[in-house]
Amino acid sequence: MLKAKTRWQLATYDEALADEIARVCGISPLIARLLVIRGIDSPERAKAFLHVGVEQFHDPYLLDGMARSVERIREAIKRGEPICIYGDYDADGVSSTALMYHTMKELGATFDYYIPNRFKEGYGLNKEALTQLHAAGYKLIVTVDTGISAVEQVEHAKALGLDVIVTDHHEPPAVIPDALAVINPKKPGCPYPFDMLAGVGVAFKLAHALLEKPPVHLMDLAAIGTIADLVPLVEENRVLASLGLRRLNQTRNVGLKALIRVCGLADTPVTAGHVGFAIGPRINASGRLETAEAAVKLLTTDDPTEAEHHAQTLDALNQERQELVQAITEEAIAMVQADFPPEKNGVLVVAKEGWNVGVVGIVASRLVEKFYRPTIVLGIDPEKGIAKGSARSIAGFDMYEALTACKEWLPHFGGHTMAAGMTLPVENLPALRERLNQLAAEWLTEEDFIPLTKVDLAIGLDQIDIDLAGQMEALAPFGIGNPTPLIVLSDVEPQGLRRIGRDESHLKCAFCQGGQALDAIGFQWAEVLDHIAPKARLQVVGELDVNEWNGVRKPQLVIRDLAISHRQIFDWRGSREKERKWQRLAENPGVLTVTFREASYQALLASGHAAAEGRTASRILLVDHRRDGYERMLDELQWYHTLVIYDMPKQKAALAAIMARCHHMERIYCLFGDPDLGLELLHAPSRDQFKHLYLFLSRFPSVEKIHLEKMAQKLQVRREMLEGMLAVFQELAIVREEPERYMLHAGAAKQKLENSILYTEWLEESELATELLLSSYDALVRYLNQWVEQPAL
Repeated sequence: MLKAKTRWQLATYDEALADEIARVCGISPLIARLLVIRGIDSPERAKAFLHVGVEQFHDPYLLDGMARSVERIREAIKRGEPICIYGDYDADGVSSTALMYHTMKELGATFDYYIPNRFKEGYGLNKEALTQLHAAGYKLIVTVDTGISAVEQVEHAKALGLDVIVTDHHEPPAVIPDALAVINPKKPGCPYPFDMLAGVGVAFKLAHALLEKPPVHLMDLAAIGTIADLVPLVEENRVLASLGLRRLNQTRNVGLKALIRVCGLADTPVTAGHVGFAIGPRINASGRLETAEAAVKLLTTDDPTEAEHHAQTLDALNQERQELVQAITEEAIAMVQADFPPEKNGVLVVAKEGWNVGVVGIVASRLVEKFYRPTIVLGIDPEKGIAKGSARSIAGFDMYEALTACKEWLPHFGGHTMAAGMTLPVENLPALRERLNQLAAEWLTEEDFIPLTKVDLAIGLDQIDIDLAGQMEALAPFGIGNPTPLIVLSDVEPQGLRRIGRDESHLKCAFCQGGQALDAIGFQWAEVLDHIAPKARLQVVGELDVNEWNGVRKPQLVIRDLAISHRQIFDWRGSREKERKWQRLAENPGVLTVTFREASYQALLASGHAAAEGRTASRILLVDHRRDGYERMLDELQWYHTLVIYDMPKQKAALAAIMARCHHMERIYCLFGDPDLGLELLHAPSRDQFKHLYLFLSRFPSVEKIHLEKMAQKLQVRREMLEGMLAVFQELAIVREEPERYMLHAGAAKQKLENSILYTEWLEESELATELLLSSYDALVRYLNQWVEQPAL
């Protein structure tokens, strides 16, 4: 057995609708199912999804405030009034700023931009900056990706005589700014038919209205902000991302060209994944560690030399950001485990002096990945006594709603359902943590704390081919709202399991079923190799993609999760890496190691990898039916899900007693055999060997112990076997042992070997060793299963 890491939820769909879409659109029934699962409810919408075009953009004037904004901007351009584009320092804000920059430049406006310093000014509009902009002669402020919560700041601007146009996409608070115009598709009463645009999407709509046509030449910028900001890639966002990626792959923006080269993507078709994990992070790195100046200049310059310089700067900053994130993440994980254990905290709130507030959002995401708890990570400014940071959430816990319920401790916050930012006095942290944990207890169930994997299709290997993989690619770009399709395969057998990669952390194999085979790769999945036995039958969830190598295109499954529903028995007999393998197993919770020999038991205890007492994560038992508390000791098996049989059992009854208590075990590992104490027990001494020993003793009735080695050589047996034979004779009163010698009893009565308990146990041990060490894997499984109530496969 191998438990899945997540809960799997197979999607349901309208079969009749899927069949109609497949027929009308001429597509695979499986692809039609995927469209229906993604909310496509008609053949017309399916065609629009599969064939995006600029005609799918909505009228920008449906956005409330658009007409007044266009009128005022054109008026400012006509009068030559200076306009300031006021942006934000993340990838969405930077791309929004750059997009509006190119728009203003194209319109012939007198303008510049301003992005606040994350560390000195914080997020959004601030009064000091507005005062400076007024003093510099600006008359009109146009915000992009910010401003919806800036009620006081807009009032300050108005008092200075500044006009403010707010364009934003964040959740509007109960009271919105009394600006000249507010463009936000989420604004109450706004008739715009799509309210999930990113900040750059709203800026794109303003550019659309100002230029009187969709600014196709700026779609590369729109795609970056849309994808990087993790908005749902549906409807208009899908159009922006899809057409924008096409534009990005043929971009004329010298800054984007330089950035693509720096990312190592010059000869690779740029995908949404590349934007999310390579381009976006480098743009973000500028504002996270310094100011966003280098990022904005990169996206607005016409000078290739300058672009190359800024691209290299962003790349270096991104490397620094990665190292910083790793260091803070390790500290945050240690803090959680020591002070706020997840089993007692439904929401994690961690804060520390010195944590860079520019990267705490990434750290929060890492903690969500590890602990699957809504998480807030904050950096503390000891001089000001404030904590500033970011939040990331899980399904079922609306972070923005939760923070709204805590607003009495939060003088400043904003964000979305799944992410938010905030600033608060340090002394408010305990109250915030306590209230958020109360909300988690009210809103979330125990099941909510197990990650959910939504699976699209359950199919067989016989349904998978290169055509299906190619058709799935046509559903891209993938992201929030349009996730990469996940399929589940059931009852497949892995073949060729192996570790790959520089650090051997990845898994490579093929899954087989009914004569069909599918290549598979699992990134960071090599850890399960020790938990998949030969002939295991797996259920696997993964992404189907196309792997191209040396001009050959083949379908490939990228593993996302896997499970084995039956108990497994692992044949590691005779392994030359026995100790290393055992240590790797013992590091996992729920592992019980049984040993039957004192020497093995003491060696394992000395390793420090497991304990002898208590119900610890990893435990060792010395199984001996002659010891007190034997039955009570066997009862310990019920508390563990993994059994390791480390060395050879001495009695079949002992092995049977253990196996009879293994019906609940998920995995059983057989580590006994050479090079441990087992292989030498394959052959008990024969009657002739005992006869030769007796004849030898008849000639030499007193044998010094220092001569046992020579005596064993004379009799052609191992010394260990000789000592065992002498012990049998001693039990039968044929010899007696003295401190320095063995003596033959003069006139000892003739005895049957079978009268010796040692001899009969020796025979039993030899027969058991032969059965366990020389049998095939299938025979070993049958042998162990004979005592188990629910056999393993």
